[in-house]
Amino acid sequence: MSYVKPELVVKQMIAAGEYKAKLNAKDLLIRGSLSGALLGVATTLAITAATQTHIPLVGAIIFPVGFVMIVLLGLELVTGSFALLPTALAENKIGFGKMIANWSLVFLGNLIGSIIYAALFVIVTTKFGHIDSTPVIELIKKIAEAKTIGYAKLGADGLVTVFTKAILCNWMVTLGVVMALTSTSTIGKIFAMWLPILTFFAQGFEHAVVNMFVIPAGIMLGAHVSVSQWWLWNEIPVTLGNIAGGVVLTGLALYTTHHKAS
Repeated sequence: MSYVKPELVVKQMIAAGEYKAKLNAKDLLIRGSLSGALLGVATTLAITAATQTHIPLVGAIIFPVGFVMIVLLGLELVTGSFALLPTALAENKIGFGKMIANWSLVFLGNLIGSIIYAALFVIVTTKFGHIDSTPVIELIKKIAEAKTIGYAKLGADGLVTVFTKAILCNWMVTLGVVMALTSTSTIGKIFAMWLPILTFFAQGFEHAVVNMFVIPAGIMLGAHVSVSQWWLWNEIPVTLGNIAGGVVLTGLALYTTHHKAS
């Protein structure tokens, strides 16, 4: 049987958290950058599909391809680490400083890769500045504005909303990471992780790394969004919400109920 029971899955989570905390800065930055870029690729694929079919759910169905590549290649996505490293910390396998250092370097790597891909995609989609508008360009600009000034218009209520959507998002994203551990077969891993990733994307929840691509890309394409609006109304509250969702709803929740002391 390729199915892995939850008790063994939690052991794998702890081991993965410990392993990730021991990676050096070079590996974290390279793997993090690749993850940011691949998630950007998946996002543009989903946006392209949505504009071609006029059915946003189609984009959500194919978006998980990026996440699958990231997990199967052993790359680093900070939102997944928000669930794994706390289990290693709870087991006293790593220290708090190691966890924060890992999160910081992977976050930076994700940001670098996302912005590099955003710049490359803008070159391609505008034919190096010769095209001002296509359905994909307009949708990216619309998304970037909705994710920033859309919340700003609501004031404090906007911050509560974006923070809550980020919690729900990373509950699903980290479940994707964990679900990949429930199978020993490649096809089993792919199918298991596909489900929660589709779920978060289809409902428009807020993911810090996706936003590292789509908002800068929107700014480069002419969206009426400033860098400060990106960080204040989205990236910072979304990151905090992603941490809360990953740590509490997946990492510590599964650790608490399924971990058996050896």
